[in-house]
Amino acid sequence: MKYDVIVVGAGIAGMTAAIYVKRAGKSVLVLESVIHGGQIINTIGIENWPGDYGVSGADLAGKIYEQLGKLGIEVEYSEVETIEKTSEGFTVKTDDDEYSCGAVILAVGTEPRRLSEKQAADAGKRAVSYCATCDGALYKGKPVVVVGSGNTAKHEMKYLENIASKVYHIHHDEPIPKDAEAVFVAIGRTPNTKFVKDLVDLNSEGYIVAEEDCITSCSGVFVAGDCRTKQVRQLVTAAGDGSVAAEAAIDYLAKK
Repeated sequence: MKYDVIVVGAGIAGMTAAIYVKRAGKSVLVLESVIHGGQIINTIGIENWPGDYGVSGADLAGKIYEQLGKLGIEVEYSEVETIEKTSEGFTVKTDDDEYSCGAVILAVGTEPRRLSEKQAADAGKRAVSYCATCDGALYKGKPVVVVGSGNTAKHEMKYLENIASKVYHIHHDEPIPKDAEAVFVAIGRTPNTKFVKDLVDLNSEGYIVAEEDCITSCSGVFVAGDCRTKQVRQLVTAAGDGSVAAEAAIDYLAKK
């Protein structure tokens, strides 16, 4: 079956993009390899999403997914293996099917680099977070530790210094302080973009190269969310990217 737009990824960016495409009267399919919501489903309480203070990541993702259902947006749970540009648009091949479309929106997100086995064992049952902005407020007045050595770690520390009673800073593989009540991991992220390395331009870290217009180097392919080259990676910017990418895809189809 052919769709106007296929969205790869059902995180906040991907689901927002699908909503905007559908409301513009275009047919859209969302392909997700794991579960809708993306990395935010692991967040207990979100305090920086406007209008829904304290909502859990799973609940927020569930609300947006429910909105997709009400709009009649199709979601298929399959892993995309390849995307090929054709004379008529694109062929998207998954691990169990094949689809065609006029435009593609990539909203595949990133994966955090994990603690070493030694540090994971050291952390025990203590909370492990990959986002100080998302979870820092949960540990107000409590000692925490930031693991990492780059700019991300410095940013996390600076943010937590105004919240926690004490912020320890350790490098990868160093022991975790016994009194720290939460571990904030800031050892980098890896974008899930290997399968499109021959389709669109990636930077040296694997992020899809695009400006705020969300237009990639491949005509007809757009990008939204954390997998894009950008300064701020938060829920609100993911949703913003989703709307921008959708509008760009709609405009592309209209001109074509």
